Amino acid sequence: MAYRNTNNFPSQVVPDVEKISYDYGLKVALAIEGEWFDRNEDGNIRGNGRFYSNKNNFHNLRLYARGEQSVQKYKNELSINGDLSYLNLDWKPVPVIPKFVDIVVNGMTERNYDIKVFSQDPYGVAKRTEYMESVLRDMKMKEFDAVAKAQLNMDLAENDPETLPETEQELELHMQLTYKQATELAEEQAISVLLQGNNYELTRKRLYYDLAVLGIASVKTTFSTSEGVKVEYVDPDRMVHSYTESPYFDDVYYIGEVKTVPINELVKEFPHLSNEDLEEIQQYNNSRTYEYNKGRRDQDINQVEVLYFNWKTYMNEVYKLKETGSGGEKAIEKDDQFDPPTDMQGGFAKLSRQVEVLYEGATIIGSDKLLKWEMAENMMRSKSDMTKVKMNYSIVAPRMYQGRIESIVSRITGFADMIQLTHLKLQQVMARMVPDGVYLDADGLAEIDLGNGTNYNPQEALNMFFQTGSVIGRSFTADGDPNPGKVPIQEISNGKGAGGKMQTLIANYNYYMQMIRDVTGLNEARDGSTPDRNALVGVQKLAAANSNTATRHILQAGLFLTADIAEQLSLRISDVLEYSPTRDAFLQQIGVHNVATLEEMSELHLYDFGIFIELAPDEEERQLLENNIQMALAQKIIKLSDAIDIRNTKNVKLANELLKIKEKKKVKEDQAMQQQNIQAQQQAQQQTAQAQAQAETQKQQALTQSQIQLEQAKAEFRAKTLQQEAQIKKDLMEAEFQYNMKLRALEAEGKGMVEDKKQNQAASKKFESAGNDELGTGLNMNQF
Repeated sequence: MAYRNTNNFPSQVVPDVEKISYDYGLKVALAIEGEWFDRNEDGNIRGNGRFYSNKNNFHNLRLYARGEQSVQKYKNELSINGDLSYLNLDWKPVPVIPKFVDIVVNGMTERNYDIKVFSQDPYGVAKRTEYMESVLRDMKMKEFDAVAKAQLNMDLAENDPETLPETEQELELHMQLTYKQATELAEEQAISVLLQGNNYELTRKRLYYDLAVLGIASVKTTFSTSEGVKVEYVDPDRMVHSYTESPYFDDVYYIGEVKTVPINELVKEFPHLSNEDLEEIQQYNNSRTYEYNKGRRDQDINQVEVLYFNWKTYMNEVYKLKETGSGGEKAIEKDDQFDPPTDMQGGFAKLSRQVEVLYEGATIIGSDKLLKWEMAENMMRSKSDMTKVKMNYSIVAPRMYQGRIESIVSRITGFADMIQLTHLKLQQVMARMVPDGVYLDADGLAEIDLGNGTNYNPQEALNMFFQTGSVIGRSFTADGDPNPGKVPIQEISNGKGAGGKMQTLIANYNYYMQMIRDVTGLNEARDGSTPDRNALVGVQKLAAANSNTATRHILQAGLFLTADIAEQLSLRISDVLEYSPTRDAFLQQIGVHNVATLEEMSELHLYDFGIFIELAPDEEERQLLENNIQMALAQKIIKLSDAIDIRNTKNVKLANELLKIKEKKKVKEDQAMQQQNIQAQQQAQQQTAQAQAQAETQKQQALTQSQIQLEQAKAEFRAKTLQQEAQIKKDLMEAEFQYNMKLRALEAEGKGMVEDKKQNQAASKKFESAGNDELGTGLNMNQF
């Protein structure tokens, strides 16, 4: 079939039935070839197209990054009319650029990161909101819940009071650091397992290497029922894509890559190919070979170059809206050519919407044969917008302008060339340097007489000079004239001019090396090659931090690729769980790592997740955070357990916010502790005063009791004394009575005897005691 060279893409404003046709796919494939591959009138590839320009450019950059660039340009600089026979030099390039590439790549691949997932579908958002409202209720009702639990033994709190945030700011940090739904944990686990299963860490290193060397990196995800979800590295020098000025390639409508496929693999992938088709493909492969394939040692007739591409377009989803006999409406799917009246005449109308779709194609480069053209299966669509579709490829070129890509290596190749030329010039100067010699004046030796009969010939003079450093000479000749050769041996310095040249070349070498550092921002502090012993550690770290800033765009580009791949895997997981026959095998694979997530995993296709990358802090950020932690610990404004929690927080911004909250919380706790101490001191003082007052009262009570007991003793003594006195008086009165009775008896007997005497006496004497019958008057024996 005659080939018509054109780069005009077919119109996308055509019916869907035309888009899915073979002819439409062939037009797309030929248009891509016309834009990227240069064909002659016979359809042969001449190797002058955009594809080969990119390939040669990337190839040269990779050679520079390996220190293996071509030395022909240096030979052209040093040769005279193409003659290099007189130059015996080591042409091997000085590997300067590989060092800087390794510094960038190794430093970034060592940065740890975590893939964080949050549910952004209505159900997940409602669940998060409900939890947050329950925590707010518990925060506001904390005191009431505590009283209810203490007095009524009723636990009204919905969350643990011990871990309950105290402020809204602390609640916000709690939601970001601690709160995780089971489905989010399951999604994170599933993405991590898929990345590990595809050895993404190795792919990630290749991506950072491409970003540093080429300025562009690409990776893609695929899904098949036999292999499941795959993450594959894409070589940028074999890519094709539509024109874009976006560094994230988010507005391209076709992306493809060229792969070298053996014939046997081609038959497996496209079993519909016949033997005649395969022979025709081999003929195309042999007769219309790429320019860059000519002369290749590994060129094989059993390998063909296949272009795989994705074509993004749109399709019309059309439904016939029919009114049923019961008054309802029924939607019936139709093609986009369905065109009924719009006013429900006849009881039906048309509903339609435009949805983005992907077509997958494959073609043999240099031929007009289309191997594959079909609508892609398991297209990745976000549940937030089902009308949009994501490409299988993720591409980023952080320093792209008008389609031109810049990298760190491309900035410094000119300086690397000058360093190589300086190195070759140094070899030239060293090769032409001769050792220092001596000048010997033979006429001066002829005028010298040693006086011992020996001849002072040139050989003897040289032996004496080299062995002792001494020289014998004469100021005057034998005739008495001044001797012009009075110093017969003189040193000749042959390296004076060469030494100056070498110093100039070394300074030139160091200048271009410093230019590389200035252009890239990779200073000595970044690699630690020449640390200044007089510079403070903080100054060195600040210089290293500035160097990290100069290459931060590469780090951000790599994180973008990782986040985009994680998002694609999230959408692929939904497809696997909802549509794929490998669902059970996938669940078992995840369950090996975390059995607890199986139940949530089976429902992941119902959710819509947002993906973001949490990057671990670098050495400088960790050191600044650690300084803050140490200062806080020294001032005792945080506890050791708080410091552990802060160190475990990878996000430096959140860690600093957590440090602020812990500081405020510790201040409140210290104030509360001080109040408790003051109250305890006051209570202790009150208890001491009460104890003193109680002791004084007890003392007074004891004194009073003692006085009472004393008075009681005195009263008892007085009572006993009175009792004894009464007894004694009683005894006295009884004795007195007895005496009186005896006296009366005696009186009665002697009445007669004394009657005469009584008459003679005026009265008789009484023996009754006076006052002895009264108590308390004491005993007075004087009256007796």
